[in-house]
Amino acid sequence: MDKNTDNIEKQNKEQLILTAAEHEFLTKGYDGARTTSIAKTAGVTHAMLHYYFRTKEQLFERIVDSKFSLMAQSMLTAFGNPNQSIVERIRGGIGLHFDFVAQNPQMPLFVINEIISRPERYDILYNRVQSVIDSIYANLQRDIDLAAERGEMERIDARMLFISIMSLNIFTFVAYPFMEPLMGDFMANRKVFLEARRAENIETIMRRIKAQQ
Repeated sequence: MDKNTDNIEKQNKEQLILTAAEHEFLTKGYDGARTTSIAKTAGVTHAMLHYYFRTKEQLFERIVDSKFSLMAQSMLTAFGNPNQSIVERIRGGIGLHFDFVAQNPQMPLFVINEIISRPERYDILYNRVQSVIDSIYANLQRDIDLAAERGEMERIDARMLFISIMSLNIFTFVAYPFMEPLMGDFMANRKVFLEARRAENIETIMRRIKAQQ
């Protein structure tokens, strides 16, 4: 086996482990997750899993890093686009954040449960979220202030904007399993409901920042 083939096989096995670990952690939490189960799902031996990721903690942090890096990349792409007005960037950022949560619907409850059940994990999760917010906040606040001075939008604290976006988008997915049985046909078609909810969340925040005449 040549070196390139060996590297590809190693990357493939690592990805299989990460995919299995993501499902295990998000569905069972850190305490409930078992490396033996991850190895079995990934189709590797338990010893091989520990060869690639020495500890359960290391594997957990790799999953968390991957998810928050993906979220950061999508939001930075929207909020930092110099070819769009700040109002359109905010609109795009709301939508992209919603899409990220839609693609990772177990993530919000996972984060909440980890903080409640293992408070010591708060620092790990906080540092990931804080790095995302810090990388966006300063320039976004500057552009919001300039747009407000030009009368293009209402002045708003960017931190409050983030809270509004996360609250509306995340609650949709946290509440869905509990609300769906109560709402009957209104939420029966998940795809249709989420498309409508995405549009509603965007419109709600856009009305908040719309310049008053």
